[in-house]
Amino acid sequence: MQIKALIFDIGGVLYRTVDTEPLRNWERHLGVDKGQLAELVFTNPAAQLATLGQAAPEDVWQEVSRQLSLSSECMSALRADFWKGGEWDTELLNFVRSVRPKFKTGIISDGWSDSRDNVKQYVDYILFDVIVFSAEEGIKKPDPEIFKRALTRLDVEPQEAVFVDDRMPNVAGAKQMGMKGIHHVETPRTIKEIQQLFRTVS
Repeated sequence: MQIKALIFDIGGVLYRTVDTEPLRNWERHLGVDKGQLAELVFTNPAAQLATLGQAAPEDVWQEVSRQLSLSSECMSALRADFWKGGEWDTELLNFVRSVRPKFKTGIISDGWSDSRDNVKQYVDYILFDVIVFSAEEGIKKPDPEIFKRALTRLDVEPQEAVFVDDRMPNVAGAKQMGMKGIHHVETPRTIKEIQQLFRTVS
């Protein structure tokens, strides 16, 4: 069956951490292990609820502050530094732009209620036909329903769509739906795999 749509995750794919020093500096300052700070922010109980739209982003940071026993001043500084090492992947965004309008494009991203506003400079309805955020849907990857909703809005069958994510459980979830799944590790490799699908799937 012909490929008609490309669907991408945001964090870890279109937007990724390229400079880990801001977080490492905080981890050293707080005396926590490497990677533990990001894990705390994204997996604490409030974050899990925020991903489903059941808590506000502010609740997430309050929980981080509580668990780390931070003053309000220290918490404000941490929040300001937390996203400093991130960068948008212009090569991949340009690739997305290059395949339109021949192919439909979409987003499925686990994000908090402020995600759409935070990414609007790069993720909009000029570049993507469908934009699905977990907090707005009340479900997150790899729940089959979030894939179904994106496919329905794109008006394509699962076999006609390619899904790109940096997390293997999400890729596996898309494949179980019948979609083509690509595990994103690096941009040139992902683009090559997509192009190979264009050539081999008809």
